[in-house]
Amino acid sequence: MPGPARLRRPLRALLAIAAAGVVAACGSAQANGVSSGGPEGPVTLRLGFFPNVTHAVAMVGVEKGYFTRALGSTVTLKTQTFNAGPAAVEAIFGGALDMAYVGPNPAINAYSKSHGSLVRIVAGAASGGAALVVRKAAGISSANQLRGKKLASPQLGNTQDVALRSYLAAHGIHVDAQGSGDATITSSDNATILQLFRAGSIDAAWMPEPWVTRLVSEAGGTVLVDERTLWPNGEFPTTELLVTTQFLNAHPLTVQHFLEGHLAAMQWVQANPTEAQSAVNDGLLKLSGKKLDAAELAAAWQNLRFTADPLPAALARQASAAHDAGLVASTDLHGIIDLRTLNTVLHSQGRASISSGGYGPQ
Repeated sequence: MPGPARLRRPLRALLAIAAAGVVAACGSAQANGVSSGGPEGPVTLRLGFFPNVTHAVAMVGVEKGYFTRALGSTVTLKTQTFNAGPAAVEAIFGGALDMAYVGPNPAINAYSKSHGSLVRIVAGAASGGAALVVRKAAGISSANQLRGKKLASPQLGNTQDVALRSYLAAHGIHVDAQGSGDATITSSDNATILQLFRAGSIDAAWMPEPWVTRLVSEAGGTVLVDERTLWPNGEFPTTELLVTTQFLNAHPLTVQHFLEGHLAAMQWVQANPTEAQSAVNDGLLKLSGKKLDAAELAAAWQNLRFTADPLPAALARQASAAHDAGLVASTDLHGIIDLRTLNTVLHSQGRASISSGGYGPQ
């Protein structure tokens, strides 16, 4: 009969093999951006978003508790709202945010300025919901009549600002980064733009929803350009989910759980538009002190599609437009999108994966 020492040697060998398998499995999970372990311990997740209908998934996720339920008791969610993406990106650069719902152009700008090191797009959130609205008294019925006019966007370098500059340039109307040239562009918060529009201080504005609908219904504006008409199949990203690479690497399981909440909130929004509008209105009341008219909100809702697809081909075109406008230094987006964790969640739910369109990890 073999002695105890001879029995222990094979046992140790088997344990070593098992341990190596566990290490390899954990390494594979980390390589895919997903932790295979349990809770990561106490984590604070600082999330930014806008009180806009284009951020309905974020607002529902907060208002209906989808995010906190998915994150669990070990994660503290802290939220902050912004008027436009560049301000949220400034907060990311300043170390004040870990994750943010932003427009594609601020995400591109953050990626470009940090030489690809600071952020990753981990999911899409919304497509559509932006337009150029003109004041009726300004007498603008064509693109050429924008020459010499006073125009507005929510913030220099935000997604609507880039869309406005690109549209003007395509019609031979050139405006520099300071907002001067063949027309003038002023940047201000959404509510102020509505006031300027009513007062006749500006002639047109490129805005996201619900401000497009509000400029039409409350200030007598007319939609000159529905941005969907400028894109193949009417699809262009309006809102992306951005996370810092530092947070993604340090807390992959937290990011995974947040994406579970993101998808759950999105599915509820898609399946329950009336209730979702009510939830968004409740969120607007808390954040801004004012609800939208129900008819305005319903009209704005029709101009949006909520999708987890970040629409990479359109994102690349938006980067080119920002570069042509002198607002970003590079159009190289390779690596900006990391959908590995999102696709892991989708796969676990029996749903089809989403392509990064060649802009994922190399």
